[in-house]
Amino acid sequence: MLEKKHILAIDMILIVGTAIALLGIIGYTKPLVIAPIDELQTTNTSILFEFEKGNIILIDDNPYFTSPEKILAENNLVINLKPGKYYWKVQGAFSRESEVRELTILSEIELKLKKTADGYAVVNAGNVELNVEIYNNNTLSETVVLAVDETAEVSGTKFVGRQNEQRNT
Repeated sequence: MLEKKHILAIDMILIVGTAIALLGIIGYTKPLVIAPIDELQTTNTSILFEFEKGNIILIDDNPYFTSPEKILAENNLVINLKPGKYYWKVQGAFSRESEVRELTILSEIELKLKKTADGYAVVNAGNVELNVEIYNNNTLSETVVLAVDETAEVSGTKFVGRQNEQRNT
């Protein structure tokens, strides 16, 4: 009878030890996010994601992840994002998820002017689509819409660029 109790005690120790070990392993597989830092604000639209023990990046525009974009990924993945506020987390083994992080891509409006043989070219050097107003002697002569990195040949004395709100809302 004493031997049975001894065997039961050993079995119980093995069961408890195995359960603790499994919980430790599962906890260990929780993804670790490294970059970008939480609450990052940048005008750079190419974002480097660094993490460990994960294989899916979930990105959404709300913290509840009601409609996340799922990206199968490996560490050191660069993702291009449009200006806006994003929440992201990494999913790993056993559907374990990292903490939620937030990042904001700020709009950058930059209009460059290049002299050409026939006049000028305006270049959208920012990260959002621009409406560019072209003036001749303080009179609006035309308006052009420029995508990011797009160039347009224009002639005028003044050039004013602003974010195209119609397409970015």
